[in-house]
Amino acid sequence: MNWQPIAFAPFARDLELAVIDAEGPHALVFPCRRILRGWIKSETDEQIDVHPTHWREWTHPASADLSFVSTFERGSKL
Repeated sequence: MNWQPIAFAPFARDLELAVIDAEGPHALVFPCRRILRGWIKSETDEQIDVHPTHWREWTHPASADLSFVSTFERGSKL
């Protein structure tokens, strides 16, 4: 599945999130769920302080397709 803008992220589904932080753009290594007050880790229901830019369906624990990284490096939108 292609990366989607975070504004369209669904609630109550396991998602893979893309973030941009001090280390640059990358995908989180654990599934997350959107809640009214932000985001939680799917496996623990622990609320996390994260500001994702994009999302896609969580497919497996090591979905290491970082195709969005090269998109960011080219200065394009996802």
